[in-house]
Amino acid sequence: MFGFYDKFFKFFGLEITYYGFIIASAMAIAVFVACKNAKFRGLKTDDLIVAACYVLPLSIIGARLYYVIFSDHNYSFGEIFRIWDGGMAIYGGVIGGAIGVLLFCLIHKKNFLDVADIAVPSLILGQAIGRIGCYFAGCCYGVEVTDPNLQWFPVSTQIDGVWRYSTFFYESLWDLIGFVVLMLILRKSHVKQRGAIMSFYLIIYGCGRAWIEGMRGDSLYLGAIKVSQLLSIILIIIGLSVLLITYLLHKKGKMKDLIDMNFSQFVLEYDNEHAKKKEERKAIRVKKKELNKEKQKDKQLNETINKESLKHKTDENTVTINSHTEVKDSQENIKNQSNENKKE
Repeated sequence: MFGFYDKFFKFFGLEITYYGFIIASAMAIAVFVACKNAKFRGLKTDDLIVAACYVLPLSIIGARLYYVIFSDHNYSFGEIFRIWDGGMAIYGGVIGGAIGVLLFCLIHKKNFLDVADIAVPSLILGQAIGRIGCYFAGCCYGVEVTDPNLQWFPVSTQIDGVWRYSTFFYESLWDLIGFVVLMLILRKSHVKQRGAIMSFYLIIYGCGRAWIEGMRGDSLYLGAIKVSQLLSIILIIIGLSVLLITYLLHKKGKMKDLIDMNFSQFVLEYDNEHAKKKEERKAIRVKKKELNKEKQKDKQLNETINKESLKHKTDENTVTINSHTEVKDSQENIKNQSNENKKE
């Protein structure tokens, strides 16, 4: 089965859920974008690929544990590992991913704020893409919509025959806007504070999620409190605090600015090196084309020589045949002449 309203599609007989496919695609795109942004904090592509090996597994574990802990279902030990049955939460993934970044920085001696600044634009983009999968999974929906004037997509969507607010779509759109904002801030050289991108992510995502979570109809609760809404407010406070603290530290000269660390020069050198490698690859391709042309010419020359040789042999055979024919005719003439003489 393959259709917009199906929950899975078949690939060579294997059933693949849209939700899982979209989440996996979001992760791959997020890593790709992070690798492209690495140069803006003095990191290399290899650094981000290694970081992803820490972040992705821990984000999956965190997303599952967060859901299991705050879900009203009593999971057995074996059920905890059955992630294919559903039950993951994005905030758990964010927490697990943050732990992964911290471990990477401690082990590989990298600055946490630099890596976080590169990671968060990819994170919010992955969240924007991942929320699309919630439509197919039939989760992360809002409360019931009773007003017929609001019963149309994307304002609302039908879940099990009931019209509900499309909160997954609202968050996807909000995250996409947040991604654009963070990318603009990241690529502007006048933003001097390390950790500023991470702080803006916490504020932007926290504000949007706190508002949208209030409309959710399938939230996880801690008593009477929506856990994700509470956590969103905490993230906003953390983001504002980090932004203020790093600003004061930069102002007092107790933390190096990005300009002081000469990141603009690093980006320039990185681009020049990238351009140089690109030119080298281009030169190699041109050389290969020239070699192929030379091989083609040699091949054509050999074919011409073979044709000429074959033609020469054919001509020799023709001459030989003609010579044999002439000799035979001459012998016949001599024989006829001899017979005529005998008759006389």
